Amino acid sequence: MAKLMCLCFIILTIAVAVSADECEGDRRAMIKECAKYQQWPANPKLDPSDACCAVWQKANIPCLCAGVTKEKEKIYCMEKVAYVANFCKKPFPHGYKCGSYTFPPLAY
Repeated sequence: MAKLMCLCFIILTIAVAVSADECEGDRRAMIKECAKYQQWPANPKLDPSDACCAVWQKANIPCLCAGVTKEKEKIYCMEKVAYVANFCKKPFPHGYKCGSYTFPPLAY
């Protein structure tokens, strides 16, 4: 029984590590391809590139949103983030929370 519990713990640890690596890869790709479309000031809102939309389509958004801090919100305009998400056809649902920002109904 102890061996089985140990094996389960190892499997869970590996799964968490893989998920963290995936999130960090998504974060780096998002910065590389999408940062310029999501930074302050709030206007103008520019249509993102195909490469940015490809990143959005594959990204683990809940994982990325969990890493959004007040400091990052000073760099990235969440209104622009919502614009990019909508443009790339992966919008945030109404009421979704990312960092301290709660997304309103789509109005773009």
